[in-house]
Amino acid sequence: MKALEVLKEHRTYRNFDENYQISDDELQNILQASRQAPSWMNGQMYSIIVVKDREIREKMVALNPGNPHMLHSSVLLVFVADLKRTKKVAEHYGVDYPVNEGLDPLITAVTDAALALENAVIATEALGLGSVVVGSIRKDIAEVSELLNLPEYVLPIAGLSIGKPNVEMRSKPRLPEEAVIHYDTYQDYDYQLIEDYDDTMEKFAEARETKNWSKKFADYFSNKPNQKIDEFLKMKKFFS
Repeated sequence: MKALEVLKEHRTYRNFDENYQISDDELQNILQASRQAPSWMNGQMYSIIVVKDREIREKMVALNPGNPHMLHSSVLLVFVADLKRTKKVAEHYGVDYPVNEGLDPLITAVTDAALALENAVIATEALGLGSVVVGSIRKDIAEVSELLNLPEYVLPIAGLSIGKPNVEMRSKPRLPEEAVIHYDTYQDYDYQLIEDYDDTMEKFAEARETKNWSKKFADYFSNKPNQKIDEFLKMKKFFS
């Protein structure tokens, strides 16, 4: 498939053929495409954990039962922000490594991981397969980190379940362009655009949604952010 077609037709799949096994060539093509993602200064401050072990995946689903596809897909990739590699470099040269004194290194590593993740999504769809990004692995971030034996300076960002879809999905409508695209400077917009999008998504009628788009995020952000993330960042030396 042509790149633009793949990008414009993106959709998320959550149901996979459990009998389908991704080939080694397919997996390597996805991983190679992922590793060619752009990164700050070519720092590549991420790592990819390829999770095939059924027991590990069962434990991840036990922590996150709303995402059974982590077990039923052909493979689960976990993308992590990785500042451990540059810690090794600092130790090699005998220089300080004060990454816990500001947010910029963390933002850089998270961005690198996200770019690699998106390349994997595109490559997966170009191969005629499907995927779903699993950001909720951060809900139990310490337990997931222990399962995957992640060292200090390594932060789980998201999983990616990949497989052969067995339920067709529609391409989900996006926010109106006027609410997202800004030229030259950020420009405010009328709230009516958000209400219009609520109507669009209501007509789209995704079965798993129980609230309209705006109410879902009003409720989500009315709660205090997940404090486990803050605790984990300190434990893993991202913050002093």
